[in-house]
Amino acid sequence: MKLSSFENENPVSSAWPIQDNGLQKAIQWDHYSIVINGERLFLFGGEMHPFRLPVPELWEDILQKIKAMGMRMVSIYTHWGFHAPVPGKVDFETGAHNLTRFLEMAKEVGLYVLVRSGPYINGELSAGGMPLWVTTGAYGDLRSNGTEFTDAWTPYQDGMAKLVRPFQLTEGGTVIMYQIENEYGNQWRNVNSKTPNLQAISYMEKLEENARKNGIVVPTIHNAAGQNPKAWSTDYDTVGAGGNVDLYGLDSYPQCWSCVLANCGTNSPPFAVSNYFDHFEQVAPNQPPFMPEFQGGAMNPWDGPAGGCTEKTGRDFVNFYYRDNIAQRVTILNLYMIYGGTNWGWLAAPFVGSSYDYSGAIAEDRSIGTKFYEVKNLGLFTRVADELATTDRIGTGTTAYTNNSAIFTTELRNPNTKAGFYILRHVDTASDSSEVFVLHIQTSVGNLTVPQIGMGPASINGNEVKIFVNDFHFGNNTLIYSTAEVLTYSVIDGRPILVLWLSAGLSAEFYLQGAINATVVQTTEGQWATIDKRDKGVIVGWIQRDKMIVVDFDNGVRVLLLDRNLAYKLWAPALTKNPRVAVNETALVFGPYLVRSATVAGEIISINGDANEATYLEVFTSSAVSVIKWNGKYHPTWKTAYGALRTDIRGRTPVELPKLGPWKSHDSLPERHPEYSDTGIAWVNANHTTTPSKTKGTVPYLFADEYGFHTGIRLWRGYFSANTAATGVFLNVQGGSAHGWSAFLNGKLLGSFLGNASTAAASLTLSFANSTLPKDKPNVLLVMHDDTGHDEGNGAVNVRGILNATLLGGSGSGVKAPTFTLWKVAGTAGGSDLKKGSVDPVRTYYNEGGLTAERLGWHLPGFDDSSWPSTTNSSHSPRAGFTGAGVQFYRTVVTLDIPATMDVSLGFRFTPVDPAKVGYRVYLYVNGYQYGRYYPSIASENMFPVPVGVLDYGGDNVVGLAVWALTEDGARVDVELVTQVAVASSFGKRFDGGYLRPGWDGGRLDYV
Repeated sequence: MKLSSFENENPVSSAWPIQDNGLQKAIQWDHYSIVINGERLFLFGGEMHPFRLPVPELWEDILQKIKAMGMRMVSIYTHWGFHAPVPGKVDFETGAHNLTRFLEMAKEVGLYVLVRSGPYINGELSAGGMPLWVTTGAYGDLRSNGTEFTDAWTPYQDGMAKLVRPFQLTEGGTVIMYQIENEYGNQWRNVNSKTPNLQAISYMEKLEENARKNGIVVPTIHNAAGQNPKAWSTDYDTVGAGGNVDLYGLDSYPQCWSCVLANCGTNSPPFAVSNYFDHFEQVAPNQPPFMPEFQGGAMNPWDGPAGGCTEKTGRDFVNFYYRDNIAQRVTILNLYMIYGGTNWGWLAAPFVGSSYDYSGAIAEDRSIGTKFYEVKNLGLFTRVADELATTDRIGTGTTAYTNNSAIFTTELRNPNTKAGFYILRHVDTASDSSEVFVLHIQTSVGNLTVPQIGMGPASINGNEVKIFVNDFHFGNNTLIYSTAEVLTYSVIDGRPILVLWLSAGLSAEFYLQGAINATVVQTTEGQWATIDKRDKGVIVGWIQRDKMIVVDFDNGVRVLLLDRNLAYKLWAPALTKNPRVAVNETALVFGPYLVRSATVAGEIISINGDANEATYLEVFTSSAVSVIKWNGKYHPTWKTAYGALRTDIRGRTPVELPKLGPWKSHDSLPERHPEYSDTGIAWVNANHTTTPSKTKGTVPYLFADEYGFHTGIRLWRGYFSANTAATGVFLNVQGGSAHGWSAFLNGKLLGSFLGNASTAAASLTLSFANSTLPKDKPNVLLVMHDDTGHDEGNGAVNVRGILNATLLGGSGSGVKAPTFTLWKVAGTAGGSDLKKGSVDPVRTYYNEGGLTAERLGWHLPGFDDSSWPSTTNSSHSPRAGFTGAGVQFYRTVVTLDIPATMDVSLGFRFTPVDPAKVGYRVYLYVNGYQYGRYYPSIASENMFPVPVGVLDYGGDNVVGLAVWALTEDGARVDVELVTQVAVASSFGKRFDGGYLRPGWDGGRLDYV
């Protein structure tokens, strides 16, 4: 690494030289932290995926919420398969493919960006985000340096790098890091002896060469899956193996990345901790401890609980683990996910359903709650605690720091300013006992035991971690210590306002240096504080209630004392677009559900945000300001006794939704009938007698991806002759976990595999005993199967389709065994044309499969269903349903008129009419987007949020249901449109989203 002139920043830390990558100096680093434009930062961020929220107008909502949490960075995966639906072509412009728009928004909101472009990203995605056309085996070994695979990813990686280049920090943008591959720990054939894996190294070098050739100069990174690989770190690579990135990163999911613990192979005890500190010291000692992925939630598989497992990574998890990371000296922390979004269409890997809520701090429906506020409490602290970006771990232990052996303490100290951070937790991390203690600390005024003035001991209650500071510098002032946690501080008109918090009912104290007198200017009955003057300053002790205490000091410092719940409703909006967010460029705002942004112009402070109820708005800002403008409207404003501005704001208004219906319906499986004609362009002869796949099966090979059909339901029509001796058929279909299939002979159901959450391939022997085989025309076997996505990693090449289709019978002497004479297959309209790809470039081929309804566009706005039976009653509704096996498509139009002053999230909720008969699957389409797969026989999830933009909040919306009955019981299901979240908001959206909802065109008729 090339050393910069910044390396001798101070004599204390010069043992750890500042480094850069030799291509730029705007982004540097050392053993402690990242250095951006000469300033050290604690970098706290969160992950979202633009492709999982296919409405660009809503990306800004998520970015604003990330910024409001006190975070400085957003991290994104970009999806090769989504952007490159066919070989050699990329799309970075159409609808949600427009990543330029995302990077512009991030710059406007004021967030640094970590771009993670792949080619492989995992993300619980089908094929890990690789395009499904590479899964056939024709591209050699995936994630390798082979020519075929290199040629496949090059157009996409070229396009990504060129797109990102002008948004780099060095070009005036906010992109500060660029990830090469993901969780690819293949550098070493033997990690301990450091024996290189030359093929993997060559692959990584090709990826980095591509990025650099196309103008990427910011640091490259890699995300290591766990501590074992020790891959791609320049520090660990002492043998010159190569392939290393600029910054090593480690991911960790201490409580399992899945709601089902068995998916992780281990059963981690609650609140178990890992030793990251020693790992970073060994693998990357000259680099900042960096976690590109730390657990922000958990994904929910098919067999997971309805609604996910929010409690697993809720408030206590946030409080405990993220502070423990700080104790282990992590200074770049990115949460996966901060907003999960939705697996709309067929994006997901087989073990994941339609939801990717991930129990994120921002929910799938974009709502926020306790978890969000708990992350915000820490985010606001790390944003102002610059001294935390440069610390040494001085010591850890029990007896040296407190008088309670049940408490474990870590001491971090800034070698330059001597600021100290004491992080305290239970020794037994699983313990939720309440413990009291006194703490022995080293300060600039001597060694002290705190608390000092008898207000009561400090405490840890339940599974919590606390960070106590000493010699913490804010503005030009020093907090010698505090046994309440620092929330944030702001310097307003040159006056520092420090905010401390602790849970209501507990006692705490702080010692402010340089003050002589203090005055409690705001308190309420039941709250009180005591003031103790010392030689070096003033100690204030208090018992916290549920109201704010305001303490002013004669040296100009103001301190606000809050309980936890009030801290949740404190916001520190930036008055700048700079992601750095200097402390003199913020305001302090109390009250609402969310504050998105604030600006000051003359005597007016304009605040934008959300209110879920009528509440107050209290603002600490410049003394020149006398008027509050909330969401674009002036509000009567007055001053409190302590000089804050105050007003009242209104909450949400009721949202009334129409009921769904009336419905129209039509049969969507005519292909089961023998007289159906499959001579059109929708149908491809399935006649491959060789295959690039390593999987073998009956010939011809009936592997869907080889015929250009990658997602959703595929229809296979197998012909065999009249006067056959066939007595049955053996079928083995592979579609991934939770897949299902049905087989029809000459229009009659033979049998179905209903699916389960763990079976990827299923076989049945089906008898023809109850079937009529014609003597004068061929027999037609229809096999209808869906797949639930391709496996991740090397499993991406596991085929989807029919592994074995063998007619039974004719085994007697002189009787020829029956065989299929012809196979045809249909899937996504246009999918078989690798030059053209999907006929719907906005929604892409991930959105639909090969049902008649999908191919002909019945799910799209503008399709004319006037010839369908009239529905003056409920006879054609999904609740009335149908009997017999098959597929029925239901269609209705619902008109919405959501107030533009409201931000509303709507969802579709399904309920079985007969819980004893759930052998069916429902595919939900909203204005052409597949936004839910309801499998009641497998999964408990029955709620599917659909965002505005997909829904038109000021017009007509087409709702379609493809209901597949896999048994003769048929299907009956209720569906209703419900309000999930409604807030009065500056983000109320009545934008023109028509470009996201392209309608039906006559070209669909070609795919009959």
